[in-house]
Amino acid sequence: AKLKSFAAKIIQLLKEWTETFPYDFQDEKSMKELKEIATRITQCDEENGTVKKIISQMTQNLLVTLSARNQYQEIREKFRQPVTDKGAILKTKPQSSQKDILSVCCDPLVLAQQLTHIELERVSNIYPEDLMQIVSHVDSLDNHKCRGDFTKTYNLEAYDNWFNCLSMLVATEICK
Repeated sequence: AKLKSFAAKIIQLLKEWTETFPYDFQDEKSMKELKEIATRITQCDEENGTVKKIISQMTQNLLVTLSARNQYQEIREKFRQPVTDKGAILKTKPQSSQKDILSVCCDPLVLAQQLTHIELERVSNIYPEDLMQIVSHVDSLDNHKCRGDFTKTYNLEAYDNWFNCLSMLVATEICK
């Protein structure tokens, strides 16, 4: 009975961990360790099988989440362009090809709603580990320590680029 109670708590911990920080399980080593723990826990409830179903569902959800995040990053990499001087690009275009934003979408409310949907999609791809990585990197810079394991936070970078482009669009429209 104590073993089953302990197993239930471990399952809950693993479930919350895999849902909150799925990137922790992106590499093979951590995924292997998760599977080993899952195998040990399922042995506690071999006759009932409910633990096995819960762990199977948890693993399935983790794999779906990791797959979706990897696809998102692959798409982002395809569309990633080097930063250029956008002011020079706008100056070289003939006036006829430069469109006023309201000529593309005549209703400001609809435009605002569309921009909000895009913004929410971008924000939804920022995860707690992205923020933790930035905080730990800033902390290591404050302590003058060099972190060699700092990996790029693509989702924050994408949101930052989106925000900068949106700010430039709004500023340009205000100036017009």
